[in-house]
Amino acid sequence: MKAKLGTLLIMASDRPYRAKPSLRAPADDEPEATRITSLSSLESELRARRQQHAYVVVLQGSNVGEMFKIEGPETVIGRAMTVQVRLNDDGISRRHCRVLQIGGQVIIEDLGSANGTLVNGEMVQHQALNDGDKIRLGATTMLKFTYQDKLDETFQQQMYDAALRDGLTRTYNKKFFLDRLETEFSYSKRHRTMLSLVMFDVDHFKRINDTYGHLAGDAVLVLLARTAQATVRQEDVLARYGGEEFAIICRGTPLLNAGVFAERLRMAVEQTSFEYGGVRLPVNISVGVTALPEVNVNSPVELIAHCDEALYEAKRSGRNRVCMRGI
Repeated sequence: MKAKLGTLLIMASDRPYRAKPSLRAPADDEPEATRITSLSSLESELRARRQQHAYVVVLQGSNVGEMFKIEGPETVIGRAMTVQVRLNDDGISRRHCRVLQIGGQVIIEDLGSANGTLVNGEMVQHQALNDGDKIRLGATTMLKFTYQDKLDETFQQQMYDAALRDGLTRTYNKKFFLDRLETEFSYSKRHRTMLSLVMFDVDHFKRINDTYGHLAGDAVLVLLARTAQATVRQEDVLARYGGEEFAIICRGTPLLNAGVFAERLRMAVEQTSFEYGGVRLPVNISVGVTALPEVNVNSPVELIAHCDEALYEAKRSGRNRVCMRGI
């Protein structure tokens, strides 16, 4: 006996329209039945698949643009050498605060800092963080808490490098160097700590370009930067100041120690084999060194001028040597 099929009657004008009976099987029997879900559910699933992690991004301060991944149950932020996120800005304590990951939440906790920890403008002792929260530490540092995936992290790092690094040598660029030197200079003056500046350039670099070509000159600068980077401490700032000239900020380093470091750098360059197109290139550097408080200056520009004078003295006295100013 055939089952009786219902019909749907839709009135159009004064003539009825009889729809054809539906012969579709119930949804449970359809292997390709359409599923309807909310946009928020899709976004949640997408975020889960992207494996997002917690980060803090420096919005303001000497490390502006840098991104730090929050890993493990505890991440300490401060000026000390031993912390996971090291920020050198004025007003930040050695162990300023810490970020904890507990039960799926991310919590920030002040560690008795001198100037406190503020989240979205409010002083806090400990507080759960939400995506987009702004964290102020000290007088000049602003962080943003955010969740990012690996693609976001890579993009952020590329943007950071493009803004702050020299395109050829991958050292910091002149703008970053000047900004950082101003911060370090102010800190050194205020707290009466030591600060050394080292500047060096390639002897007879124009002769290398004229004899072997500009591509050879570029190759020299790349290897020179790599050699210098292997010599400096992690907390030092190596930058390309311009052309074949480089500068290094040495925080907390007295003048004589900076002079010893400069001589070690000069020797490392002298012992490095610079080659291009199978030809050995003659490469040496002259180095100038100065420091606070040995020189009495009132601005970073004056400190650079003293270091430049020491560098030119090294060139005037025969090149391939270190000269110090301030003793």
